[in-house]
Amino acid sequence: MGMKVEQVLHMVGGAGETSYATNSRVQEKAIFEAKPIVEEALREVYKTALPESMVVADLGCSSGPNTFHVVFEAIDIVDDQSRRLGRPPPEILFFLNDLPGNDFNSIFQSLEVHEEKLKEEKQEWIPPFYVVGVPGSFYGRLFPSRSVHFFHSSYCLMWLSQVPPGVESNTGVPLNKENIYISETSPPTVVESYQEQYRRDFTTFLKSRFQELGFGGRMVLSFLGRTNKYAPSGELSQLWGLLAEALNAMVLEGILQKEKVDAFNLPFYAPSMEEVRAVIQSVGLFDLDQVEIFKSNWDPFDDSSDDRIYDNIISGENVAKSIRAVIEPVIARSFGEHILDDLFSRYAKNVARHLLEEKTKHPVFVIALKTKV
Repeated sequence: MGMKVEQVLHMVGGAGETSYATNSRVQEKAIFEAKPIVEEALREVYKTALPESMVVADLGCSSGPNTFHVVFEAIDIVDDQSRRLGRPPPEILFFLNDLPGNDFNSIFQSLEVHEEKLKEEKQEWIPPFYVVGVPGSFYGRLFPSRSVHFFHSSYCLMWLSQVPPGVESNTGVPLNKENIYISETSPPTVVESYQEQYRRDFTTFLKSRFQELGFGGRMVLSFLGRTNKYAPSGELSQLWGLLAEALNAMVLEGILQKEKVDAFNLPFYAPSMEEVRAVIQSVGLFDLDQVEIFKSNWDPFDDSSDDRIYDNIISGENVAKSIRAVIEPVIARSFGEHILDDLFSRYAKNVARHLLEEKTKHPVFVIALKTKV
């Protein structure tokens, strides 16, 4: 199938009911969970490099309020650290990167509003900063050599550069029928193809960032993973399996063509921490400085830590909205926009049914990396 992520993957733009800006609370929670690690990494970068101008890049920035959490967090931390060291605060240049289909217009249209809000909150002078958009895939070079002090990426590295080629035979016959991701019924060759694609992509990512990081450079990366070593039984296999179930039901009702659904696979892989460590070790360019794994409820608005589901119908709808904001453009490209409301209504009901049986959570990995000396 060879779906290139940069051709189709982007969050739903704007600020409407189905937009990513409106339905990105689960990603916002991950940013706040990672905040202490980001703060420590930024302080260390500043103390090591003592730059007069500091460059921070957010990879997979998307659009909406989450984009500015990282920008203003960095301004606060670097400003505070420079004061502690008795130095004038550096100018900060922020590169906001995402794929070309991202809603960069919304980011820059709302920048002035967010800047005014920051000034009101701090009630004091803020260091000069500059924001630049950088469209392009992070599975390759984006910046000049040794030009960046700190990389941040949240909820992005589980997306692959393409659908693995091994999901179909040499003659183009789909091998992962009735699935859109790896599952218990996926052939071993399909699972291995996903794993190999992940290794290639993460290797490329690390090598590219190493070339772009300057002296003392660091990265903090947050992404979805899995706690089960056996890939087909990972937590995300359940989430995507319920969407596959909705698509297959629409096939049975004659709404969708079976051939199209059988050929559809997501460019996505949730690795185990063992797989993450193995790639970092194999590349050999970074030290793994910190690791944190936390669990996030499927329902973005469920902040409870227990195993109770308070309203499975509402939770199902919340999950469906959250997933739709991320995956709608990919679905629409493959099956047409006319099926979206029906599909995600079915998906919400499938999730609600699942949550009656089990309150499932996303494992989120947060890793801090520093370049080897």
